[in-house]
Amino acid sequence: MATNNNLRFTEPGMRLLENEHRYLSYLMDDWHSLVLDFERQEMSLEEGREKLKLLRQKLYEFIEPFKNHTEKEEEHFFPVLGTYIGFEQGPLVGIQEEHQEIDGYIGHFFHHTRDNIDAMTLEDLKTVAKDAGEAFEVLTIHFVKEETVLFPMAEKLMKAVDQDELYKKMNTLIT
Repeated sequence: MATNNNLRFTEPGMRLLENEHRYLSYLMDDWHSLVLDFERQEMSLEEGREKLKLLRQKLYEFIEPFKNHTEKEEEHFFPVLGTYIGFEQGPLVGIQEEHQEIDGYIGHFFHHTRDNIDAMTLEDLKTVAKDAGEAFEVLTIHFVKEETVLFPMAEKLMKAVDQDELYKKMNTLIT
């Protein structure tokens, strides 16, 4: 996980969200390597089933901190930023849609792996792992968008009193 010296933003609220991105990216790297195994490697059916079970476990460990992070953004950050840039169109709309898209991919993965993985074919395993891969891709781009568009906007546009209040509300653990 990144130290404060590696964070780009100066406002405490943006630093907090950026640091959470670093932690979530660390967790993502852990399960994404398993997704890549399904794309790159020839594996036996038994290896595939074991890898998918491990992928499911890693995604399960990821989902709670991710949900806690997105709830912070949706309950606190987006409403405050929206008072400055609007809610009806623009970057906030796209970012919130991406939250739903990510939830969809991960939800689809969990839906298709909730039953007996040991009954799945190797092709089934590879198909289901693609949902996790899609979630990873959207998440990666999503974090970049937030850090290159939303966070700089917030630092530039938000009044100090709003920045301070936002930090107080968001200064909670995601784990």
